[in-house]
Amino acid sequence: MIPVLLILIPLLGGVLSFLIRNGKTAGNVAFVNSLVVLGISIAGLLTKDNSLLSHNSEWLPVFGSSLSLGLDGLGQLMCLLTAIAFPLIYLATRTAEYTNANRFYGFMLLSQAGLLGVFLATDALLFYFFWELALIPVYFLCSIWGGEKRIAVTFKFFLYTFIGSLLMLVGLVYIYLQTPDKSFAMKAFYAVVLKNQDQTWLFWMLFAAFAIKMPLFPFHTWQPDTYEQSPTATTMVLSGLMVKMGVFAVIRWLAPVVPAGLWSWGDTASFISMFGIVYASLLAMKQDDLKRLVAYSSIAHIGLMNLAIFSTTDTGIQGAMIQMFNHGINIIGLWVVVYVIESKYNTRKISELGGLAQKAPILTILLVIVALANVALPLTNGFIGEFLMFTGVFTSNISMFNYIYAGVAGLGIILGAVYTLNMIQKVFYGELSSATSNATDVRWNEFLALGIVVVIIIYVGLHPQPLLDMTRESTNALLNKMITKHP
Repeated sequence: MIPVLLILIPLLGGVLSFLIRNGKTAGNVAFVNSLVVLGISIAGLLTKDNSLLSHNSEWLPVFGSSLSLGLDGLGQLMCLLTAIAFPLIYLATRTAEYTNANRFYGFMLLSQAGLLGVFLATDALLFYFFWELALIPVYFLCSIWGGEKRIAVTFKFFLYTFIGSLLMLVGLVYIYLQTPDKSFAMKAFYAVVLKNQDQTWLFWMLFAAFAIKMPLFPFHTWQPDTYEQSPTATTMVLSGLMVKMGVFAVIRWLAPVVPAGLWSWGDTASFISMFGIVYASLLAMKQDDLKRLVAYSSIAHIGLMNLAIFSTTDTGIQGAMIQMFNHGINIIGLWVVVYVIESKYNTRKISELGGLAQKAPILTILLVIVALANVALPLTNGFIGEFLMFTGVFTSNISMFNYIYAGVAGLGIILGAVYTLNMIQKVFYGELSSATSNATDVRWNEFLALGIVVVIIIYVGLHPQPLLDMTRESTNALLNKMITKHP
């Protein structure tokens, strides 16, 4: 029941929003809808009745596919992140004005329904359906409400993701044909035994699709341009949630189904992740546009998560799961700050800003806390995830290069601190510029959104045990499947 409600409420809310003419009313409906989804997600965490956490009914029986949904620890974590993110996005961007606002909020709600479906689906064909449902609304959000270069950028984004989706569909259909009962059920996919040579090419079909979505180097080139041209609310969805679909899919669908492929190509995937961490961090250090800086920062963080998954250690994989949640919270906090700066001062260029701490001390304090969490300062939420991931990579015995991977991961953390602190210094300290000379502090809605982010950062940093408990069983189950099916 709970999984169905999580998807159905934003889906119906999105349809309703298209019928509402008044933009402000549509925004209020979207916000209330997101709060209801948050309440249901929390109820799913608190319930002790496991029958409420799954649903299975007929959908396409002729193809061996059912409407199968389930909430395990990993699914609960990602649904909670999605449920928290959307109210924060609506709250922070409350003053934003959109032409045809009812359609904007309708597409936002439909994207939320697609995202939740991806995290809940326990049927491969249903998973693919929601994967596409999450993508299509974002395509319209970017192409209609984006910046001047939105058409070319959106076409590139669509082309990348369409090719990735096509590769994934071919891989999923092939695996489906190898199941004894011709079923798309996740259990059937986990149980199927594939030849090693089949697992090799299937690994790349699926991994390429997921790497595009994350995005990993060299599949990342769509991301900075798309983040820059999209409306900031949509960028928050892309960066805070949609890129996590790729990391989630590696854990849920790649590693348990084609473990031999993962073991065979683990070093290659790890090298790609390692290179991407350094590459994205160095590019972030050179950016003058706040959106592009945060975009490259996200690529570096995702690279570390992927590297931790391919360490095939319990600490590394659990750290990646936890960091998906923490990074989603932190990056949305950073995007809220970028939105505040752009909307107030009509610029995102670091070189045109400065001295904001003198005029906006509350914004400065909140940003510093979010930024320190983003660089994994101890006692913030970012620390526990990065510590587990780094430990997992360092202690992995799957590769002779694990020490090199760990060293580069450490270098990425250092570089992250360099460009983040450099950004804080240039934007918030020093002399006031012409753009910031008449600066004002945050509005109440922006303060509330950032305040909630800061509370989550501090709470999880001081008390990470609930996230550890939530992900432990999923981590153990994944490793058991990988080891059992590894030839």
